[in-house]
Amino acid sequence: MESELRLSDVHKRFETDDRPVEVLLGVSFEMHAGQAVAVTGPSGSGKSTLLHLIGTLDAPSAGTIEIDGREPYALPEAELARFRNQAIGFVFQEHHLLPQYSVLENVLVPALAFPGESGSRAERARELLDRVGLGHRLEHRPAQLSGGERQRVAVARALIMEPGLLLCDEPTGSLDGATAGAVADLLFELHEQERTILIVVTHSQELAQRFDRRLELREGRCREL
Repeated sequence: MESELRLSDVHKRFETDDRPVEVLLGVSFEMHAGQAVAVTGPSGSGKSTLLHLIGTLDAPSAGTIEIDGREPYALPEAELARFRNQAIGFVFQEHHLLPQYSVLENVLVPALAFPGESGSRAERARELLDRVGLGHRLEHRPAQLSGGERQRVAVARALIMEPGLLLCDEPTGSLDGATAGAVADLLFELHEQERTILIVVTHSQELAQRFDRRLELREGRCREL
């Protein structure tokens, strides 16, 4: 079954000592396999909060989020962890690679969460690293790679479990212009090949303009550009 994502009237409120802070005020949209969207907006508008909710790292205060026809927040914690591991891939601004592990081992980290997965995923890890241009660097450590190479490893790691949903939070934000463009090219190429739902949060207008579909968050509300 191809992936689907549906947000219906999603709200997020954070409780503080002074008063509740409403970050998201009724966000609704749908996406299907093979679709991609850039999410833009000023700092503090709730872009990363939205990504965390979709990624099941935090729960909405109201409204529903459905991924592949399921409401993940209705799952028991252990089942939710497995669902997140298998259905969702994450790429962050910082690569978050483990310095003591090789490139190949870093890509396999998500498969280590559940017994029996790493062996069956080793061939895919090598294939992904070939596709991101690092097949010759399998045994290198992150410190031996450039910033762009480390981010390419992070992209391969995000795809190791064949997720239907790929979430990227400022994936080019810490890279120089040429390297950022190369990483963006890679994201689009792999998204097309894997037919993921791709959601990219970015401050970069240059990157956002490459998407056919763009959403803007402002003052807690979401509008299609």
